[in-house]
Amino acid sequence: MIWPEAVTGRMKVGQDRELVHSYPYRSACPSTVWAKLAAETTADMLLSGYTNYFFWTMIPDFSGIIRKKVASGCRVRFLLGDPSGETTRRREAIEGAALTVSTRIRMTLEQLDRLGPLDGLEVRVSAPEDATNHVGLSVFLFDSDALVTPHLARVIGHDSPMFHLRRRGEEGMFDRFAGHAEELWERGTPYAS
Repeated sequence: MIWPEAVTGRMKVGQDRELVHSYPYRSACPSTVWAKLAAETTADMLLSGYTNYFFWTMIPDFSGIIRKKVASGCRVRFLLGDPSGETTRRREAIEGAALTVSTRIRMTLEQLDRLGPLDGLEVRVSAPEDATNHVGLSVFLFDSDALVTPHLARVIGHDSPMFHLRRRGEEGMFDRFAGHAEELWERGTPYAS
């Protein structure tokens, strides 16, 4: 055997190569990872977290980054939960947090409204029939990189685990999660401020 089992057992092969890093908590991922991915995205950024509010608290001048992205031809999309939807109310009861889910969504909408209309910036609210699937899984796409957070029981997103994926081929984990986000996006309702 050319490669001893001790070596091949430690090497990532096949679809495993798509897993760049895993974090036991989303908050354990350095903000520099988020900022680097946002800054380096050139074609398509789809932020399909249910609230997405944390981008403005974690990435310096995030609004400026959005402006630069769309000015350079990058498509920037936000898929949010409905701040007055039934799923949002249920999630608020589950979390029991002072900074409610609806408040976090409204914070994002306020930041997006401040940007004004920008060609290349799109905002949608998930369809009511998709809200349960949306609130339970956040997928953030940056060209061929994805940060994915499956939300655990009663914890807020930053306390749930997260995976950094990089697309290495067809039908891998990246494509599966990207497909999920795109499906929710397609059925979402355009937001008008």
